[in-house]
Amino acid sequence: MDSKELQQIVACGETSTVQFKEHFSNQDSIAAEMVAMSNACGGMILFGIKDKTGEITGLPYPEIQQINSMLANIATNLLRPVIYIQTETVIIDGHSVLVVRIAEGDNKPYKDLHGVIWTKQGADKRKVMENSEIIRLFQCSGMLYADEQPIPFTSEKDVNGSILDEFIRKEYGREKESFGVPYTELLQNLNILRGDKITLAGLLFFGKNPQQFRPTFMIKAVSFFGNNIAGVNYRDSKDITGTLPELFEKGMSFLKANLHSVQAGQGFNSIGQLEISEIALEELLQNALVHRDYTRNAPVRLLIFDNRVEIISPGCLPDGLTVESIKLGTAVVRNPFIASFCAKIMPYRGLGSGIIRALKEEPDLEFMNDPERMQFTSVINRVYDDHINVDEGINEGINEGINEVEALILAFLEKKPGAKGGEITQFLQKGTSTMERYLKLLKEKRLIEYRGSRKTGGYFKK
Repeated sequence: MDSKELQQIVACGETSTVQFKEHFSNQDSIAAEMVAMSNACGGMILFGIKDKTGEITGLPYPEIQQINSMLANIATNLLRPVIYIQTETVIIDGHSVLVVRIAEGDNKPYKDLHGVIWTKQGADKRKVMENSEIIRLFQCSGMLYADEQPIPFTSEKDVNGSILDEFIRKEYGREKESFGVPYTELLQNLNILRGDKITLAGLLFFGKNPQQFRPTFMIKAVSFFGNNIAGVNYRDSKDITGTLPELFEKGMSFLKANLHSVQAGQGFNSIGQLEISEIALEELLQNALVHRDYTRNAPVRLLIFDNRVEIISPGCLPDGLTVESIKLGTAVVRNPFIASFCAKIMPYRGLGSGIIRALKEEPDLEFMNDPERMQFTSVINRVYDDHINVDEGINEGINEGINEVEALILAFLEKKPGAKGGEITQFLQKGTSTMERYLKLLKEKRLIEYRGSRKTGGYFKK
């Protein structure tokens, strides 16, 4: 790291991955910070910088050597498991700053010498107290998976024999009796049973009544009038229960029943197409069911509004996975046993390409990363033109060869000349990138122009 890069980092202040320390203050505090970063996404501690002001004060050579020695002792002897750190000294305007890099751990959860598990919460750190969160840390390290855990009070009697028989015939082309092993042993070999209890994956695929033992693992589906989740009026509402394949089939049926079918350039006698690509809906719903966090007791939510569909999967993204990496096809298997059954029973293929297919089918699809809404939300932003109330006569004088969205933009500029991009985005209820694409097309067709400076100008109809 050079001095210019470090100055830019310091200028951005403390974050989840950057902490400032003027000096080595307290051994327990530093140990807790190292544990928190290891349990989160990693980060760096910068010694020689005031944490309140970001002022670069620097450290003398003997102090840098002393801090290096103390950090090595903490990482080796005061943390469990041991973590590995990298240090370097960067000089800024004659001031020596010690940069300590802590990588995201692959053996979570990490603890301090007192057995306390820490993780990052914004720029601060906090103790991890909930069992479910500790389980998720084990899950991130690959030491434990929620879908392989046995479900209390279940037994082989709770397995739906007809579903199991159909699965074995389809997968192996034979009857279960032909394997020549006891029924219980067969279930254990298929990861449906662990000991004498059904695993979560076994329950969700082969259980007689999965919601009897895990009542929140369901889909709550609502089709609203309007665009507000707090609305009290709805067209349709269902609590969808059953096995995972049944949740998928019933969820798709709910979507198809509550979305419009459009002509989409077909002949009059052709069956209409869903206004949102069925492939995109399938991929998003499968991802919500397969990759959800099964340590959280919450349902998948399927919400249909006049201007969008939201498929909300409980939990957060697995450590190391981001919205951008998902769009590139990066896959992290959170529930390997569920994913394995899905690849054999459902359209799911587990190649990490489902979201890419959904994006290809629906270029307007956007992702939200919001902890207040269980963090991972797949949002399909579509404008249903028949739901937008506009004055009569807006189509007068509209040129041929433009689509309905472009027509809406022209009508909006007719009534509000000089509108800014943000105003047009709000009117269309589409993403910024989508709005910019349509504006570019209209400019290329010489139907609109931008006048004025970037700050004060706006769009005008020609």
